[in-house]
Amino acid sequence: MHNLSELKSFLSNPKKIVIIPHLKPDADALGSCVGLAVLLTQLQHEVLIVSPTDYPEFLDWMTAYASVAVYDKQTTYCQEFIDKAEMVVLLDFSEENRIKPIPFEALDLPQKKSLLLDHHLGKAINTTFEHWSVKAAATAELVYDLALMLDLKHLINLPIAECLYAGMMTDTGSFKHPSTNSKVHRIVAELIEMGLESAKVHRLIYDNNSEDRLRLLGFALSERMVVLPALQTAYFTLARADLKRFKFKNGDSEGLVNYGLSIKGITIAAIFIEHPEEVRISFRSVGAFSVADLAKKHFNGGGHKNAAGGVAQKGLDDAVQLFVSLLNEYQTDELGHR
Repeated sequence: MHNLSELKSFLSNPKKIVIIPHLKPDADALGSCVGLAVLLTQLQHEVLIVSPTDYPEFLDWMTAYASVAVYDKQTTYCQEFIDKAEMVVLLDFSEENRIKPIPFEALDLPQKKSLLLDHHLGKAINTTFEHWSVKAAATAELVYDLALMLDLKHLINLPIAECLYAGMMTDTGSFKHPSTNSKVHRIVAELIEMGLESAKVHRLIYDNNSEDRLRLLGFALSERMVVLPALQTAYFTLARADLKRFKFKNGDSEGLVNYGLSIKGITIAAIFIEHPEEVRISFRSVGAFSVADLAKKHFNGGGHKNAAGGVAQKGLDDAVQLFVSLLNEYQTDELGHR
């Protein structure tokens, strides 16, 4: 961060600060926000996390540590705080459309100090301060970096450690993705030395399911999984009727797409979830094939090389047909060389 001294100076006196993750925040997005909020609160800043939309129930424990408001449910309250905020912090995203339904222009970044922490490809937002690295395993890692840059390591308490660990654990697939480097393990070791109980956080994330979520998982695996061996691909579809049947809540499909990649010989996986306004898609891959490129070019999305997301407007069947047709086109150029 080239202007670190300016950021330190700005934060030396109490400020009103709003922290914003991407819509439908996952454990890395919300954990990074809560971890940073707790850190800044100890410096006497007034901090509010404004999530564009609701977050998964299995992350509720994080909100005991910091104030979180949901924009699409508390729009007036959230917007009033944003208007009065002296700094806007953007975490785990770097494209304007990732905070719908918050109008990006409503952040008024040109008139405020702003900070961006993110590890996704395709940064398209300019802020006063930034710590952006696609080499980072998680945005939580960048929050930890920032604490060290600001000489605030001594303020990293147990709530911060738990939230940052949750972010790194989930974004690395429980430390199995290639992004899991020695730095990640060193950070985790330091968090454990600070008192972190890693097994506790693992249980909070992975052993906190509703009965409906588990039944949805079984249904998706048995009835909604399609395997295309010739294309080294597996995908799931969940229609609106399926979501209604299993009382679907945000986060219930988390991790489902990864089951496709667990099949021998499969190197691309996807899940298509039908919502009233659009079909939301998650892509995963192993090897050289970039699902981020696929998502950006054809599904108005983006992300990481091996983990990305997108949307389609034409309906569930059309979205799946487009996906399969694209894989057939890519097969000669890319799939055969993965």
